[in-house]
This record gives sequence, structure tokens and C-alpha cells, in this order.
Amino acid sequence: MRMAGEPPSLGEEPAANRSDPNKDFHLSPGTDGEFPMGSERMEMRKRQMSVPQETADCTTGQHEVGNRASNACCFCWCCCCSCSCLTVRNQEDERARRASYELRTEGLPTCEESPTPTLEEVNAWAQSFDKLMVTPAGRNIFREFLRTEFSEENMLFWMACEELKQEVNKSVIEEKARLIYEDYISILSPKEVSLDSRVREVINRNMLEPSQHTFDDAQLQIYTLMHRDSYPRFMNSALYKDLLQSLSEKSIEA
Repeated sequence: MRMAGEPPSLGEEPAANRSDPNKDFHLSPGTDGEFPMGSERMEMRKRQMSVPQETADCTTGQHEVGNRASNACCFCWCCCCSCSCLTVRNQEDERARRASYELRTEGLPTCEESPTPTLEEVNAWAQSFDKLMVTPAGRNIFREFLRTEFSEENMLFWMACEELKQEVNKSVIEEKARLIYEDYISILSPKEVSLDSRVREVINRNMLEPSQHTFDDAQLQIYTLMHRDSYPRFMNSALYKDLLQSLSEKSIEA
């Protein structure tokens, strides 16, 4: 035991450095075996907390890069393949158009039986539309031309009306009138002909009591349409010119 004011003896720790039994410090040694101070411990804790954040940021960045790459790839694909897409779309439109035309011409009557036209007849076709339509050969060749323009139903409707006029049996007239209406007048038919509202109203009234003349107004309108619209193109078509040239050459050889 030492007196007050005496310096501590050798090997004895100062009182300030002695461990207080009423206090409990939980310090973990640092990397060098020393106990870190408060600021050092906070710095270590910050570094530990920053590791997961960096990992999350890195992962998020990878996802964003991946999304950008995916979008860029998709954009490049659309740009590079735009021509191919248009080609495929055009092919599909063409197939749909052909399918629609095949549906319209399915089950159509065959061409009329007629002898080979003479050179005089073919020359007469150029004089008037009436002379073309009055002969079976003229109707057949003109119908073939209409088929190339996807308007063959006009000729078929006109021919059906001509057949109806030849009938005398009432039940047969009613049945044929019904078929003509369903095939060429109904808006649900793929072979519908182009008629104005006035003519359609007349037909609807006539269908209450069908007769041989139920479709006379409609037949005249389609005849006029073929005369004004299709006939001039037919006269300038390769189909007509080739036929005329072939008959002319045969006439010269004979």
C-alpha cells in the first residue's frame, strides 16, 4: 500500500486504465490485433453495408444492359426484316384474293357451246357491243376476258336472266328467280353484282311474285355497265387482237 502522491510502482497500471468492474466493454479486435476506435468501427460498418448495395447495383445494371440489348436486337430485327414482312404480307393478300375469286367462280356454268368464230364475226364485234353479245362465240370470248378482270359474274347474271325469260312453268320460274337472287343480288353472296338502290328496291318488290321479268331492270343495268366499262378494254386487249390476227392469217393461207 502506497501513500497519496507517490508514483505508482513499476509494473502497476494507472487507476484510469484499470478495468472498472461495473462497466462491460464489448470491443472486437481490429485487423492488427488492436481494438478499433468508434470512428474506425463506423467506417468498417459502412464498408460492410456498401458491399450488398454494390452487388445489387451491379445486378441491376446487368439487367438494364440485357434489356437494352434485347430491345436493340428486336429493333434491328424489325428493320432488317421489314422487306421480308412486306413480301409475306403481299403473298398473303394475293392468296386471299385468289381464294376469294375461286369462291366466286366455284360451281359456275361452263361456257356455251359454239363453233369457232369466223373472221367476219370477229370484225363485227368491233362494230358494236350488241353484235358481240348476240353470238355464243362472242359471249364466250368476252366472258373469258371478264374472268381476267374478276368481273365474270356480270356475264353470268345476264345469261341467267336470259334463261329465266325462256321459262313458262311457274314453279320453275320461282325456283330460278330465288337462285338468281341468292347468287347475284344478295349482299351476302360472293358473286354479287353492282346495282343501285333503286333497282334493288324494284327486285325486292318483284320477288313477292317472281316472273320471267323480275330482273329486267337489273339485267339492263349490268348490260350497260359491261358495254361502257368492259367492252372498250376488251377491244384493246391482247385476247381480242390475238384472235383477230390468228383468223386473219388463216384466211390468207386459205
